[in-house]
Amino acid sequence: ELSFSASIFAAGAPINVQFSGPDLGHLQQAADKLKMHLSQFSGVYDIADSFRAGKQEIQLKIHPAAESLGLAQSDLARQVRQAFYGEEVQRIQRGRDEVKIMVRYPSDRRRSLGQMEGMRIRTPDGGEVPFSVVADSELSRGFASIRRVDRNRSVSVTAEVDTQRANSNEILAELQRGYIPSLLREYPGLTYSLEGEQEQQKETVGGLIQGFGMALAAIFVLLAIPLRSYFQPLLIMSAIPFGLVGAFLGHKILGMDLSILSVFGIVALAGVVVNDSLILVDYVNRQRRAGVPLRESILTAGSARFRPIFLTSLTTFAGLTPLLMETSLQAQFLIPMAISLAFGVVFSSPVILVLVPCTYMILEDLGRAVRWLLGIPPVQEPERPNLIPAPVKGGSPRN
Repeated sequence: ELSFSASIFAAGAPINVQFSGPDLGHLQQAADKLKMHLSQFSGVYDIADSFRAGKQEIQLKIHPAAESLGLAQSDLARQVRQAFYGEEVQRIQRGRDEVKIMVRYPSDRRRSLGQMEGMRIRTPDGGEVPFSVVADSELSRGFASIRRVDRNRSVSVTAEVDTQRANSNEILAELQRGYIPSLLREYPGLTYSLEGEQEQQKETVGGLIQGFGMALAAIFVLLAIPLRSYFQPLLIMSAIPFGLVGAFLGHKILGMDLSILSVFGIVALAGVVVNDSLILVDYVNRQRRAGVPLRESILTAGSARFRPIFLTSLTTFAGLTPLLMETSLQAQFLIPMAISLAFGVVFSSPVILVLVPCTYMILEDLGRAVRWLLGIPPVQEPERPNLIPAPVKGGSPRN
């Protein structure tokens, strides 16, 4: 077996399918068929399984007649070992060395395995019987190791994937849709699980989903306290899904597959894209407190805050561009995260300029409808202050 591997960090084989079941023969056959099927995919190489046959050995099987003589399998194995390997009977000290004294057959009686058939086995009462009378022997291979999962024997099929030519997630999805279920039907009692890189991805994604939910809850609380509203934080956070779309498009444009590192960037993106929405909502709130009507505040919010939103997104993308263009090996670890951040911010910014004002107006309309249904008097719009002072008596009005 010859294999070559190189990676920034090792999370296991990209393809690692573990079969478990009570029948080792079925496990080996299923593993061989899966290896043959994997060899048909372009970009899949170093296909192997975890089953390793041990060295050739002689397996002894005792006859029922020998058991009636008081012999056990352990007695038979011990006497064969004593005859060919030897039994230590004494140790002699010679200077600084210790010499073992072994008792065994002479060399001319242990040159071939066929001579085992002619040896005699001692019984517990002191008698001797020929080996062929009490046991049979056969030459076979043992096991280099025995792997069990949940008390069942298991065999894993592993393979490497050239990421420039294939995607391990797509290959495994195709296997799970058709080929692996057909193998399980052909060999009843077998089960399978995805290990290696897929297992690490599953554990990592599970932790990220939990952490992402906690981060969203923290963002909501941090926005709700100063805004004194339960709905405006949701309005601001509505930009997060569009940031995710931008992250996906960025990977598609640059020809990179989504990875765990991309998901790290998406989690960080959730805290960045809300900045642009917050700028718009804060502007509308300040205008309304100044007495500007709601519709006018919303209509002027986009044009008034276009420059800070545009510059914020542009500077973020420009700051990440050198990392996106880096070709060194160390940078490959961070590029998927940078793609998620850079393209997510750029894509969400123009959407925010349209989405947030429209959603703000929709929420206000819904609020009016709820108040009307509940019979609550509508909230009166504050009057816009008169910026031109009244004329002074006895003189001309001041400019």
